[in-house]
Amino acid sequence: MDDAIELNQQTYDWCVRAFDRVKSLLGVRIKLHHEHGQIEQGDIFLFNHFARMETFIPQYLIYKETGAFCRSIAASEFFKGDDRFAKVLYDLGAVPSDHPDLMPMLARDILKGRKIVVFPEGGMVKDRQVLDDRGEYSVYSRSARSRRKHHTGAARLAIGLQIVKLRVLEEHRRGNHELLRSWAELLDLPSRDALIENARRPVTIVPANITFYPLRITDNILRRGAEMLHGNLSQRAVEELIVEGNLFFKTTDMDIRLGDAISPVQAWVWWERLLAAHLSRSISAPSDIFDGDFLRLNLVRKTAAKGLGASIRRLRDRYMRDIYGEVTVNTSHLASRAILKILDDGNKQFNLDEFKRVIYLAIKKLQRHRHVHLHRSICNPTVYRELLHAETPEMNQFLQSAVDADLIELYPNKISFKDKLAVEHGFDSVRLENPVEVYANEVEPIKEVDAALTEAINEVGSLSRSAYAKLMFDDELIALEWDRALFDKPRHREINHRETATADPNPYLLIPQSAADLGVLLVHGFLASPAEVRSLGDKFFAAGYTVLAPRLKGHGSSPWDLRERSWHDWFGSVEHGREILNGLCERICVVGFSTGGALALLLAASQAHGIEAVASVCAPIKFRNKNMRFVPLMHGANRIVRWLSKYEGLMPFRPNESEHPHINYRNMPIRSLYELTRLVARLETEIKHVSCPVCLVQATDDRVVDPASATLAYDLVQVKEKEIHWIESTRHGILSEDIGGTHALLLDFVARVAARRSGQPVDEMGHSAPNCT
Repeated sequence: MDDAIELNQQTYDWCVRAFDRVKSLLGVRIKLHHEHGQIEQGDIFLFNHFARMETFIPQYLIYKETGAFCRSIAASEFFKGDDRFAKVLYDLGAVPSDHPDLMPMLARDILKGRKIVVFPEGGMVKDRQVLDDRGEYSVYSRSARSRRKHHTGAARLAIGLQIVKLRVLEEHRRGNHELLRSWAELLDLPSRDALIENARRPVTIVPANITFYPLRITDNILRRGAEMLHGNLSQRAVEELIVEGNLFFKTTDMDIRLGDAISPVQAWVWWERLLAAHLSRSISAPSDIFDGDFLRLNLVRKTAAKGLGASIRRLRDRYMRDIYGEVTVNTSHLASRAILKILDDGNKQFNLDEFKRVIYLAIKKLQRHRHVHLHRSICNPTVYRELLHAETPEMNQFLQSAVDADLIELYPNKISFKDKLAVEHGFDSVRLENPVEVYANEVEPIKEVDAALTEAINEVGSLSRSAYAKLMFDDELIALEWDRALFDKPRHREINHRETATADPNPYLLIPQSAADLGVLLVHGFLASPAEVRSLGDKFFAAGYTVLAPRLKGHGSSPWDLRERSWHDWFGSVEHGREILNGLCERICVVGFSTGGALALLLAASQAHGIEAVASVCAPIKFRNKNMRFVPLMHGANRIVRWLSKYEGLMPFRPNESEHPHINYRNMPIRSLYELTRLVARLETEIKHVSCPVCLVQATDDRVVDPASATLAYDLVQVKEKEIHWIESTRHGILSEDIGGTHALLLDFVARVAARRSGQPVDEMGHSAPNCT
């Protein structure tokens, strides 16, 4: 083989190290998804092609993951005219697509343990249109100016090499060591045994998909700089500099998702196995199987090769389907398909709030399909649930791009679709002129997307508040899964493994068959989870109340997660719980323990819709531990250390000696203690705004919260309908342990609140005055 085209390991390594340094300067965030050992198993990796700069990234990632070098196929024009540039391409493993010994060279590389990277579309598919009018897979060919199937080169390489491997194994069974030794030398392998060992592994193809998100069509410095240097640019150059410059130099997610490995030998039917076996016996050298003249000169070989042509085409069609099936679905995909569906229904405009709810409903439906790959922004409820309230950054960006492209008009509560959406644009202008079409084309092969959007459009105007509430509660369950996964990286595991909590940390929603119109929102305490209030929740449920216990952000997942959260995040969890419960009940009584009690009082002080009363148990305003006064200082020191060094701080966590280690975190973030002090400070200024009935419960000798907190809260609350109960106990956790009849007190308070509107006889709210201080 020509040494000029052998890759140069020194150059390869240098380029990998250079990209390691440059990557942090780029806006693109590259994420490789693979779960089943595809990189190690795979021989031939196939990718879709949307941008020029993406063509070297798969090789880089494969090398970083496995240390394996890659051979890639590039257009022949890149190797003409500039010998130095061609030399660099050869050094990096690229070979021209018209090389006369291309297939034997690639087969040899696979046998030597290298990976082959192929873009079988044969060029960039800028419009992302991969289905024709008949629903068949095809792509536009710039050279042919028509649509065609993928090239079959990858399929021919895989099947040809598998036939070579069949011959190697056959000769090994026969004991033909001399032939195998000569073939090993011919293939530049170290030994006959290495050839045999490799032949035992079936050839595998790994289809993969590259999805960029978002697409941006605004001008950039790259395009302006190129125009200053070269004068007027062609339309094609302008389009590529704008779109692809934005992809790589502005914040963009590049999801590279590897599909299941395909082995041609496992897909052969019995007669194809016979044909392959016959061809394998007819070759005298590995390269013969790729030699068209050799196969055509003999009628039997020609017939066998033609018979395997169906296998090649079937394999090509399989990996075409799998490549596009691995797309990472995002908000812009859904919004684009929704626009086209609404237009197909004959509507030129749509209510903007309903449009966002359509996208939310479609997301919820797609989450049921585990085989549909969703972008992380629509896996994380914290991001996508804002579609029900306001425009998310993702939706904002999509809508603004559509406005900039003159595809839609936005009004305060309406989206209007313009005629340009239906105009056909050229191959080199469609990404700028109609990004909606590009997004919509990209997910057209995912039938579940259209089905979800059709259902969502049909339901959006009629879905009940309770149905939305249940979907939003499902988001709460998903959020815990998301947060657990996010904070389960190697750097988190030492702290995570020290944790002692075993109780179920999931939020829970309990709906009786004949529910009262009053619901109970139960809020757990600092370092705990909804499990802390489960026994009380079950009693409220048995009494006929709908009960929701949300999970405060950062809790029930990892101490590292809690460290990243502020008290505003905790309050947001409670407020979101109130919103869910309001979808199921007209009236709400909030019951909180410890920090949950402080949050309950703060929620009542915010005059939130539907709050009828609030009960707070052992809520902190003052603490027993006098060292709490040093928490702001310690938090500040930690921040300085994190800023100046790679360390997490002087003392990022401190041990927590909990009364309930099966529920609470063992490791307490210092930052979270600081946030607790901020929450308490806010409560002291806001509690005077509470306007509903209040019930305060406090342990007399609480070892965590200074009992004076209850007296102070009672005095600060301005409403007349307030009561305070003292529980004789040295414990802080009087609610979870039901010390001194705490549960009965709370059940009685809620019953009296519930009866106020129902017309049932009830004592005055202040009947417990003798217990007040």
